[in-house]
Amino acid sequence: MIDINLIRTNPELVKENIRKKFQDHKLEYVDKVLDLDKKIRLLKQEGDNLRSSRNTLSSQIGILMKEKNIEKANEIKSQVVKNNARIIEIEKEEEELSSQLKKYMMSIPNIIANDVPIGKDDSENVQRLTVGEAKVPNFEIPYHTDILESFNGLDLDSARRTSGNGFYYLTGDIARLHSAILSYARDFMINKGFTYCIPPFMIRSDVVNGVMSFEEMENMMYKIEGEDLYLIGTSEHSMIGRFKETTLKEENLPLMLTSYSPCFRKEVGAHGIEERGIYRVHQFEKQEMIIICKPDDSMDWYNKMWQISSEFFKSLDIPHEVMECCSGDLADLKVKSCDLNAWSPRQKKYFGELGSCSNLSDAQARRLGIKYKAADGTTKFAHTLNNTVVAPPRMLIAFLENNLNEDGSVNIPCALRPYMGGKEKIYPNKNK
Repeated sequence: MIDINLIRTNPELVKENIRKKFQDHKLEYVDKVLDLDKKIRLLKQEGDNLRSSRNTLSSQIGILMKEKNIEKANEIKSQVVKNNARIIEIEKEEEELSSQLKKYMMSIPNIIANDVPIGKDDSENVQRLTVGEAKVPNFEIPYHTDILESFNGLDLDSARRTSGNGFYYLTGDIARLHSAILSYARDFMINKGFTYCIPPFMIRSDVVNGVMSFEEMENMMYKIEGEDLYLIGTSEHSMIGRFKETTLKEENLPLMLTSYSPCFRKEVGAHGIEERGIYRVHQFEKQEMIIICKPDDSMDWYNKMWQISSEFFKSLDIPHEVMECCSGDLADLKVKSCDLNAWSPRQKKYFGELGSCSNLSDAQARRLGIKYKAADGTTKFAHTLNNTVVAPPRMLIAFLENNLNEDGSVNIPCALRPYMGGKEKIYPNKNK
């Protein structure tokens, strides 16, 4: 949610930002906000005047009663009653208009960074960097479900019987590899100076509304029936919600946090053959990084965060690209975002999204009331950022393709071996 003062003072800038995001249907929201804001301020002024008048009249009543001027006192009492009735009407009208105003304010997208490329959707994202050597081996790379099943490591049929489409069982060395990657990611981030956290996996609706747009919530979140609770789609949600309505100390910023959680999402792939298997699922696990910082530091942290992710994937021998998200591909709360996409030697292109790094400036902080007290005594909204460290099982696809040998075995990079019992390779069942 942007600062309403920006809409008051520079509505054309806000409208131009909406156009850059190709959301022209929201242009009218700016005018609606201005109209509602004007009405609310006029009502507030009228209410303040009536309250002041009520106080003055009430003091007069006491004087008139002492003077035994009962008729005049009753006249003023009648006026006070009318004032009170009008104040109640004003407060009710203010509440209704404020609710409408909030709805529009929360639908107006955040102001994107000046260097964000302009484009309608992810097809117009821009490659900024490639890391590692994108190799194509001289043998055929099987589809990831075939690789997983060669280890007896994936059971989709049983998961369909127990839970439906979009769920999976991982077993044996593959399940161990999945856990090893998460454990390595945890320690990798701790060694970078981040504080490790395990947050609640369910959050209330006011937190959901604070961390994401209405459209994202509708497409992603599972609601617990009969409860004001939602299953989290990422630990970012509960990690940011942790600081709802708090005022932090400037000397304690930045907060550098890394969190583990299972994640639950409605989305499941009917998006083409490349999303069969475990690429897009209802349930997965993730290690996340969160930064809460001063506004002047947020863009530096944005660059540090995606570089940390790039270093992590490089340590696992996964070549990848850094893709700058264009304006139309940015969620409404984001100022700037980039995706790390893995090299797929099977497809001979960058394909699998390993993670996404985002700077949301003060959008979440305004919605949730996350502030900090500056050294000069003023209170300001903090900036929030989030970035995926790793999100298996999707990441397993990239790992397996890039570490697969011709005999079907999979290399275990040095960094991961302590978490795999010292194994340098794992072998499919037929080779054991």
